[in-house]
Amino acid sequence: MKVIICDDQATIRDGLQMLLALDKEIEVVGLAEEGWEAVELTARLKPDLVLMDLKMTGMNGIEATRRIRTGFPAVKVLVLTTYDDDDWVMGAIRAGASGYLLKDTPREQLIRAVKETVAGKTFVDPAVAGNLMNKLSAGQTGPAVLITEKLSERELDVLRLLARGLNNAQIADRLFLSQGTIRNYVSSIFSKLDVSDRTQAAVVAIQHGLGTG
Repeated sequence: MKVIICDDQATIRDGLQMLLALDKEIEVVGLAEEGWEAVELTARLKPDLVLMDLKMTGMNGIEATRRIRTGFPAVKVLVLTTYDDDDWVMGAIRAGASGYLLKDTPREQLIRAVKETVAGKTFVDPAVAGNLMNKLSAGQTGPAVLITEKLSERELDVLRLLARGLNNAQIADRLFLSQGTIRNYVSSIFSKLDVSDRTQAAVVAIQHGLGTG
């Protein structure tokens, strides 16, 4: 799988490149210093994933993520940053990021996140997810009623597991259903919630208190 690394610190870029190069399934095909450069490299190199920093000079990671996801929807963006501020997290997710990790993430978890993000799984750092859930649930009045009206009981079961980061095969195993049936449920959930990917669906689930338990 082909990866572009975007970070405004050369030492971080080089370190991540060396770290990812240790895995034979991952090839770092480009390094970008700013958001606009990541967008240009994505257009030219067509990677599977961009590992994106957020707070950079020039075009920041949120705007770069938005442009990449709009122009190249098949390319995943995995945020890797030091910032766990709620506004940055929500901005990245709204822009279309498929996951959000902090730079102190262990090497094994980072490599797994890269691989599984390419495969369609959502990764959010546990500390970030906790803060995000608290913010989204604060001040909410009865949102669960609204989502219950939109989704069937089985769709709610699927959404709960999706929000915990399970892929279709894992959800199928948990619910004793076929993967084809789960794919149909996921497509229906996306349509009813008016979202375009698993990350956005997971955010809705967390907002309605369905992301834990």
